[in-house]
Amino acid sequence: MAFKLSSPAFTAGGDIPSRFTCDGDGVPPPLTWTGAPAGTQSFVLIVDDPDAPRGTFTHWVLFDIPGTDQELRSDSKGNPVGVSGKNSMGKPGYMGPCPPAGTHRYYFRLFALDVPTLGVNAGASREKAEHAMTRHIIATAEFMGRYSRQ
Repeated sequence: MAFKLSSPAFTAGGDIPSRFTCDGDGVPPPLTWTGAPAGTQSFVLIVDDPDAPRGTFTHWVLFDIPGTDQELRSDSKGNPVGVSGKNSMGKPGYMGPCPPAGTHRYYFRLFALDVPTLGVNAGASREKAEHAMTRHIIATAEFMGRYSRQ
């Protein structure tokens, strides 16, 4: 079975509902995945917008997601399970799509890793997380949604 990432909130290549953007509640969309390869001990999720005016904008870095999970779930306080790194605004956590003009693409990439933890602190930059996972990626799943503001 292929490693696949999806969302029950929108279809691949479809429009991201405003609830998950700066025009709505700004909460992360629900995500599910199947087909994680044997040996997966954790996941890393990176969400970005390659169409941002100043280059790729990172909306979310979430790492140390348990390797047994098959969906992005929340703890008792409603926070996604895992450790948040910094987005491009220098803040931890999810920042919903908020493009200045036109339609932008938002890529959700889930990396299956052969280690239970990245060994980096909460609030780590995307670059630090990517460096830590370089030799540990065993599979990648990708899902893209679109959003435009009126």
